[in-house]
Amino acid sequence: MAVAPLFSVVILCLVVVALAAHHPSFLSPTAVNQRFPAWMAGPLAGLWPGAVPGMHALELLTSCVLAGLFVAYLLVLREAPRIEARWILAAILVVHLVFLLGPPLQYTDVFNYINYGRMGVVHHLDPYSTLPLLEPHSDPAYAISNWHYLRSPYGPLFTMLTYALVPLGVPVSMWALKIIMCAFSLGLLALVWRLARLLGRSPKFAVAFVGLNPIVLVWGLGGEHNDFIMVFLTLAAIYLLLAPRVRGEAGDPPREPARTRALLASPELVAGVLLVGAVGIKASAAIFLPLAIAIAPRRRPLLVGMGGAAVVLIGASLLAFGPHLGGVRAQSTLVSPEGLPNLLGILLGLGGETAGLRCLLSGITAVVILLAAARAWR
Repeated sequence: MAVAPLFSVVILCLVVVALAAHHPSFLSPTAVNQRFPAWMAGPLAGLWPGAVPGMHALELLTSCVLAGLFVAYLLVLREAPRIEARWILAAILVVHLVFLLGPPLQYTDVFNYINYGRMGVVHHLDPYSTLPLLEPHSDPAYAISNWHYLRSPYGPLFTMLTYALVPLGVPVSMWALKIIMCAFSLGLLALVWRLARLLGRSPKFAVAFVGLNPIVLVWGLGGEHNDFIMVFLTLAAIYLLLAPRVRGEAGDPPREPARTRALLASPELVAGVLLVGAVGIKASAAIFLPLAIAIAPRRRPLLVGMGGAAVVLIGASLLAFGPHLGGVRAQSTLVSPEGLPNLLGILLGLGGETAGLRCLLSGITAVVILLAAARAWR
C-alpha cells in the first residue's frame, strides 16, 4: 500500500513527541531541579502508556525510532509518484500538529529567544551588548535558557518580535513562538509547492522531500528554530525573481490576478525587501544575496529594494539597540556535536571541528556560492 510509509512517518513522529513530553530527558529541555512544568510538556504529556524506560533504554529506543523514521521517509519519497497529493499534504499537516502540541525537543533555543527579549523589556539590558549572565538570575526565563555567556546572535527584526511577546509571559511566549514557527513552516512548504510547479518539477515529491524530512521535523520544527522565518522570506524572494523570468522564457503571460499585479508591479523591488528582512531575522541569510542578484531579471529595482529596506532596518536597529553587533561572531565558533563539520573532523582524525577545518569549510562554501551565482548570471 503506497500510503503505508506516510502513516509510519506520522506514528513515529508521535512516538518521539510522546516520549519527550512524558518527563525530562535528553529529548527535551530540562527545567529547574529536573522538573518538567505542565505548561512546557503540553497536551500530549500523558499520551505515552506506562513508564518511560531508563536512560540507556530510552536512548536505544529513540535511536531505533529515528532510524525507522528515516527509512519511512525514504519510502515516502520512493512512493511519492503513486501517492495522491491530498494524502501527502494531510500527513504534513498532522505531523506539524504533533510537533506543535509537544514540548520543545532537545534544544533550548526557544527559551534563549524569550530570555533575550525579557532582557530588553523587563530588565532594560541590551541583549546585543550585555551577557545574559548579568541579568537577574531570578527571571523565569533565565533558569530554562542556556546561552548565558553569549550576547544575542539574532537579527534585530527577530529580536523586535521577541520584545513584542514579552508581555505574554514565558509560557505563553513559548507557545506563541511555536505557533509562529509552525505557520512559517507551512508557508514555506506552500512556496516549495509553487516553485516546483513553476520549474516543471513534481510538487508532491518536493513538499514530501522538505516537509517530511526527519531533520526538518525533529531538529527544526521540534526545536522551534527561527530559520523557518528566514527561509520563508528568502524563498518568497526567490519565487518573485524566478516567476517572471521562467514564464518569460516560456512565453507564458503573467498568471497573477489583477489585484496582485498592482502590488507586484516590480517583483524585484519586493524581493529585495524580503531578502533584507531575512537577514534581519538571521545574518546567515546574507549568503543568498549574490544568488538573488544573479537571477534577477531586472537588478536595479532589486538593489533599490535591498538598499531601502537596509536603511530602514539599520535605522530601526540603531534606535532600538545602538551600534552593537551582538554575538554573531562568537556563535560562529560554537561547535555542535551532531554538526557535519564536527563529524567530518572526527572522521578525519582531528578529534572534531577545529578552527582550521571551520575556516576551510567556510572558504569552500563561499566559493560554491560565488560559482553558483556566476553560473546563474550567465
